[in-house]
Amino acid sequence: MYYLTYRPKTIEEIDNVAPREIIKKILEGKSLPHAFLFVGQKGTGKTSTARIFAKSVNCLSNSFSKSHHTQKSVEPCNSCAHCKSIDKSSFPDVVEMDAASNRGINEIKSLIKESSFLPIAGSYRIFIIDEAHMITSDGFNALLKTLEEPSPTVIFILATTNMEKVPKTVLSRCIPVVFGKAKKDELVHMLQRICREEKLNISKEILEIIAQHSEGSFRDAAKLLEELVILNRLKEDEIKSYLGIRSKENLLGILHAKPISEALVWIDEFIHTGGSTKNLIEELLSQLHLMLLEKHKVGVKMPFSFSLQEIMLLMKVLSEAYNSLRHSPLESIPLEMAVVEFYSKRSEK
Repeated sequence: MYYLTYRPKTIEEIDNVAPREIIKKILEGKSLPHAFLFVGQKGTGKTSTARIFAKSVNCLSNSFSKSHHTQKSVEPCNSCAHCKSIDKSSFPDVVEMDAASNRGINEIKSLIKESSFLPIAGSYRIFIIDEAHMITSDGFNALLKTLEEPSPTVIFILATTNMEKVPKTVLSRCIPVVFGKAKKDELVHMLQRICREEKLNISKEILEIIAQHSEGSFRDAAKLLEELVILNRLKEDEIKSYLGIRSKENLLGILHAKPISEALVWIDEFIHTGGSTKNLIEELLSQLHLMLLEKHKVGVKMPFSFSLQEIMLLMKVLSEAYNSLRHSPLESIPLEMAVVEFYSKRSEK
C-alpha cells in the first residue's frame, strides 16, 4: 500500500509542515520533553512522526549518538541498526500500544512497569500510545504519576484524535503538537513524492484533484492515488468521472429549473456510470456554499443561483444525506430522498 510503503522516514519528509517544524526545533534544543501529546484527525501523520522522533533520539549516526559528538544533524540516518530495527517495529526500546484495545488499568500498569527500566539498546525508551483518549479514568490516574516523575531516559508520546477526552491533569504534563488537516499543497507534495518513487507520470493538475478529495488526510490521498492507478483511471476526465465531480453544475441546474423526474434520472445515470455519491454531495455543498457567500456579497459571481431559502434547504437535506450514506443499503437512496424532500418543501412555499 502506498501509504505504508511511502511513509516519511526523515524529519524533512514529514509532509505536515507545522508539526514538522515544531519537532525539528525540539530535537535541536538542549533538552527533550518527557511527554508529548500529538493531536489531529486520522491520516495527518501522528504515528509516522512519532516513529521518526524515536529514530532520531536513538540513531547511531546523528547528533544523539554518543560516538558522533561532532555530528550536528538530528535527522535519523535510516541506515544504522537502530533505525532499521525501529522501522521494522523490532527495537526493544520503542513500545507502541493501541489504547483502543489496551485501555484498562492492568495494561497501563504493565506499561508503567516497563518504563521504569533503563534502555536496553538505545539512548531513550519511547512509549507511543495511539488513541490515547480511549484510556480509562483509572488508567490515566495510574499513568499520571509516571508523567509527573519520569525517568530521564523515558519519553511518552500520546497520540489522539480527541483531545477533549484526555484529562486536564495529563494535558498539563505534555507538550502539545497539533497535526492540522493537511493543506492542498502538502498533499500534492506527498503525492509527487510517491509518483517519483513509483515512476508515475501524473500531472500536478490531476494530483490537485486527488488532494481536493482527500478530506485533508495524507492517508486518504495516498489510498485514492493507489486506487486510481490500480483501476488505470489517470486521465482527468476519467478521474473526475470516478470521483463523481463531473457535471456537478448540471445537477444543480436541473434542481434549479427542471422537474424532479429529470433530477432522478440524472442521479440514476450518474451512479450507473461509476460516479461517487459521497464526492458528488461534497461538491454540491461546496457550490452551494459559494452561492451562500454570493448572497451576502462575498466571493465570485455564480452562473445561476437559488433563493436564500432554497440554498439553506438544499444544504440541510444534502448534509443529512451525506451523514446517512454509511448506513444506506443503496448508495443513491440518501441523495434521492434529499432531492425529493427539496422539491416537496419548495413546492409548499
